[in-house]
Amino acid sequence: MHLSNESLLVILFVGIVAGWLAGRVMDGGGFGLIGDLVVGLVGAFIGNWLLPQLGIHLGVGLVAAIINAFIGAVVLLLILRLIGGGFGGRRRWSV
Repeated sequence: MHLSNESLLVILFVGIVAGWLAGRVMDGGGFGLIGDLVVGLVGAFIGNWLLPQLGIHLGVGLVAAIINAFIGAVVLLLILRLIGGGFGGRRRWSV
């Protein structure tokens, strides 16, 4: 499989946008550029696997790819919060 420079840029763009959106929606401030990229890219893989298993097909194109990756990134963040006991949120310590 050969990826052109343009397709690599599209994958990186989709990952960054999806990770950033998921970080905002999941009550966090994001994870920085690299963290958002990783969350978005892993979320894209999860979304590409999970949504067809549920019978959901969003179509083709850049917007569909971003929505697909965003849904996968939100699922990834939910799983990480369940396993890790919550992260990224502000914790208040009472005295």
